[in-house]
Amino acid sequence: MAGQTTVHLRLMTVDDTERIVVWRNKDFVRRNFIYQELFTAEGHLSWIRDQVEPGHVVQFIICLSDGREIGSVYFRDIDRTAKTAEYGIFIGEEDALGCGYGTAAAALAVDYGFAQLGLDKIFLRFLADNIGARKSYERAGFRMTDRRETVTTMQGRREVRFMEIERKMWETQAGSREHRNGECDE
Repeated sequence: MAGQTTVHLRLMTVDDTERIVVWRNKDFVRRNFIYQELFTAEGHLSWIRDQVEPGHVVQFIICLSDGREIGSVYFRDIDRTAKTAEYGIFIGEEDALGCGYGTAAAALAVDYGFAQLGLDKIFLRFLADNIGARKSYERAGFRMTDRRETVTTMQGRREVRFMEIERKMWETQAGSREHRNGECDE
């Protein structure tokens, strides 16, 4: 973690639309997403209406202790019967990359997913060439699976890898986490 700066998460609101659209449309963010089309305010508001409000998605803004907002984490495709969800993150401020904030935010989100949403498994997908993301996810407790896919992005054909963390693994790691320097605001 950079200096003494800590991370906390707050629930995303409709007022965050402009910031989310700007972040997601930055080239360094888009190139690391499977879905690389430009975001619009209308599309994001539709996401809130169709996914967030009915409870299929929970999305947070990543905040630093100095008040700066740097990105977003979310759970999508929340299946309350199977107790699973897909995790996603993006850091929208380039100078915040590589500082440990994504790892801290992932750990907080995972804590929230298991403790508040009652999930038993959280999984994620990432583009295999995004080595920094993989390392961050591993530090947050995710483990690689054997599942792979190939997708076509604006950069051409790319491999997608999958990682997951299960509740039992999370419970055994609870006492030894280094990233306990943040909180979730609901």
